[in-house]
Amino acid sequence: MSPTVMLALFGLLPFTIYMFIRYPSQRAVVIVFITAFIFLPVAAFKLPGIPEYSKTSAPCYCILLATFIYDPQRFSSFKFGWLDVPMVCWCLSPFAASITNGLGPYDGFSTTLAQTMAWGAPYFLGRIYLNNLEGLRQLTLGIFAGGLIYVPLCLFESRMSPQLHRMVYGFAARKDFAQTIRLGGYRPTVFMVHGLWVGVWMMSAALIAVWLWKTGTIKRFWNMPMDWLVLTLLVTFIMCRSTGAYLYFVMGLFILFVVKYCRTALPMYLLMFGLCFYLYLGVSGGFTGGEVVSFVADTIGPDRAQSLEFRFINEGPLAEKARERMLFGWGGWGRARIFDEWGEDISVTDSLWIIAFGNQGLFGLSTFVTSVLLPSLSFCWLGYPPSTWTHPKVAPAAVLVVLLPLFMLDSVLNAMVNQIFMLAAGGLTGLMLSKTEPQQATSARSSPARRSTARQR
Repeated sequence: MSPTVMLALFGLLPFTIYMFIRYPSQRAVVIVFITAFIFLPVAAFKLPGIPEYSKTSAPCYCILLATFIYDPQRFSSFKFGWLDVPMVCWCLSPFAASITNGLGPYDGFSTTLAQTMAWGAPYFLGRIYLNNLEGLRQLTLGIFAGGLIYVPLCLFESRMSPQLHRMVYGFAARKDFAQTIRLGGYRPTVFMVHGLWVGVWMMSAALIAVWLWKTGTIKRFWNMPMDWLVLTLLVTFIMCRSTGAYLYFVMGLFILFVVKYCRTALPMYLLMFGLCFYLYLGVSGGFTGGEVVSFVADTIGPDRAQSLEFRFINEGPLAEKARERMLFGWGGWGRARIFDEWGEDISVTDSLWIIAFGNQGLFGLSTFVTSVLLPSLSFCWLGYPPSTWTHPKVAPAAVLVVLLPLFMLDSVLNAMVNQIFMLAAGGLTGLMLSKTEPQQATSARSSPARRSTARQR
C-alpha cells in the first residue's frame, strides 16, 4: 500500500474531526461521507478483529469516533422503531446463515459485523443525524455538489481514458480496462471501483439538479444560476456512457414529473412492484429473460443485450444452487458459488440480489429489499403524500425517495455497495419515526422547515 493511499485513508480521521469542529454536525456528516465516496482510493487496510478499514467503511469509523468525542448525546437520541426491523434483520442474516451451515458462531459474528459496518452503520448515522427535512436537504445538496465536483474529472477521463486513480494513488482501481470503453469513447471511473458507480452517482446528481431546479427549491448554487449547472451536469452525465444509468435517469425523471403534474406516485409504486415480482420469479426459477433480451436488442443495441443475456445465463445456475439452502443461504467462503469438476470457480456474480440470495437466502434477500424500499413507501404513506413533494421544503427529501427504488433496480443488475443511499434510507426512516416531525407538509404558516429545524443542532 503506497504512502499516498495510507495518507488518504487515515487522513480522513483528522479531516472528520475538523469538519465536526468547523460545521454543524449534520453538514459535517454529509461532507465526510461525500468526500470519502468520491475521493478515497479503492483500497483496504485489514484491522485485527473488526471489519477492514476501506473506502466504504472509513467514513463510518471516523464519524462514529467523532460522534463519541464531540456529540455523544446523539447515541442516546436513537429510539428503535418498527421501520428499523428490516435493516436489523439484514445485518443479522449472515449470523443465521453461518449457524445453519455449521460454520460456527465466530464466523457468524465476524460476517455480521462486516455486514453491519457496510450497511447498518451508514443507516444508523442517517437515523441519528439526518432524521429531519433539513438533514435530508443537506444530503441532497451534498450529492448535487459532489456531482459538480466530479464534472471536470469525468470530462478529463472521458477524453483521456480512466487514469486519475493511477495518477494519484499509483494503481488502477480496476484491471479490466476493456470495460471502460463504451459507445465510442471512455467511461470514466475517477476514484470509484467501476464506471457503473460513476454513472449512478452522476445520474443521482443530475436527477437532483433537475428536480430542485424545476420545483424552485434552489435558484442559484455556488453563486451560479441553476439552469447552467443543470445543463453542465446533464452533459457530463451523458459523457459517462452508462446505458443503465441513462435508463434510471429517464425513469426517475418520469416518476418526478408525474408527481409534479398528476400528484401521484403510481409509477414509483409500479417500479417497486415490478422489482419485487422480478425477484420472486428469480427466486422461484420462473424467469428466463429471453423476452427482455430481445426487447433490449431491438431498442438499445446488441452489445447491451449480450451483456444482459450474460447476466441472466449466469444467474440461473446460481439461483438454482441458492434454492438448495432457500431460507438462510449458504453463508460465506464462496459456498454459494459454482465450481467445475476440477474445482475451478466458474461463477460470475454481477448482481447484488443473487449474492444476497446465495449467501443469506430468502431471509437475507427479502430483508435487504425491504430495507431499501420501505423508507420510500413510509414517506409516501405515513407523512408526505405526493401532492406535497413540490413544496420547496419537501422537494429535497422527495428526490431521495425516488432514488432509493432506482438503487434497488441497479442492485438487480449490478453489485454496488453504496453507503450514500443507506444514509438516505436511515434519514428517511428517522424522519418518519420522529414524533416531533410534521406528518404532512402544510402551508407556509406551518412550514415543515420551521418545525424540522427546531431539531437541528
